[in-house]
Amino acid sequence: MSFAPNQLRIARTLWERLQPLDRAMPGRLQALLADRRFGSRDRRFYRELLLTATRLARVLGSVTDETIWAALVARACAATRETEGFREAFAATPAPEFTALELMPDWFAEECETGTAPDAAARALLTRAPLWVRLQTDDPEEVFADWAARGWTAERHPSLPDAWRLPPETNVSSARTYEEGRYEVQDAGSQHILAGLDIPSRSPGPRWLDACAGAGGKTLQLARLLGPSARIDATDTRSAPLAELRVRANRAGLAGRIHTPGTTGDAYDGVLVDAPCSGSGTWRRAPHLMACTTQADLRAAAQLQSTILDQAAPRVRPGGLLVYATCSIARTENRLVAEAFLTRHSGTYQIDAPARTIAPGTDDNDGFYVATFRRLSS
Repeated sequence: MSFAPNQLRIARTLWERLQPLDRAMPGRLQALLADRRFGSRDRRFYRELLLTATRLARVLGSVTDETIWAALVARACAATRETEGFREAFAATPAPEFTALELMPDWFAEECETGTAPDAAARALLTRAPLWVRLQTDDPEEVFADWAARGWTAERHPSLPDAWRLPPETNVSSARTYEEGRYEVQDAGSQHILAGLDIPSRSPGPRWLDACAGAGGKTLQLARLLGPSARIDATDTRSAPLAELRVRANRAGLAGRIHTPGTTGDAYDGVLVDAPCSGSGTWRRAPHLMACTTQADLRAAAQLQSTILDQAAPRVRPGGLLVYATCSIARTENRLVAEAFLTRHSGTYQIDAPARTIAPGTDDNDGFYVATFRRLSS
């Protein structure tokens, strides 16, 4: 007897309870799946179905036929052990076909600047997010042995020697080498931002400010790149992520290089502004943002990003670097912000390296943008 009809009924009920798809949706999803009726396998199953439905939200809103709803979700969800029966029951049901761009917001094609066609970026953003980790050890053999003992198959990134991809459902925090701080979860695109800048040779010194540190994935990476002499002050408007950064820094043995919250008023060799943004480059991980982000949100984010950059600019010493990064692929938040910054600070800053957009899906990564400015000596 197939369980698929009952699974569909529960999925539809959960989907209705998730509405509206706003920025608070992940919390509601977590609360719904915490119901004691669901075992771990059920939670994985319904999470996959509901996140898939979120990616399809733009067209699902007009679907009233339950079997068509099921067919669309079954075709698009990941092929896992949990979804196998549901896919067999519903994926062959006739249903309309939609292009990737039809599932994106109206503004996406105009705003998307990735160096690839907007439809290619859209297709990448509709795929299942991978699990990338970044090694934090110069001797990774023990990490590899730990992974092998657990049956984990890892794939090395083609151009980032510290980046390795693990199976999506891997419980990395259960491993001894993770608890020892030998690696951290960090998307390959995120790793590219600093790894592609050759920070050790281009920075005039080891004293940096991470002005929007959050939980500190890039802070930890920066501390590794700058070496034992690094002194990084990490700040954020939220206390909870900084508390998590302290835990991660201690675990990695980098607490002596990272200070949270950092001191203020000093001149730094470099300032990293990993600015709050729409997150459009990370929609694989946060598809609810695809459903609720508007052009007005992009403009509001750009205003905030410009304010943060202006506040950070005087904190860079002459000859130092100011690195502006986002996890967005929208020109309003990226190129236009960078160009406007240079216009406002034309006598103080110049471009130090060509701006880069890291297109989503290039190497199974999320999408990012980075622009690097150098403060003039006079």
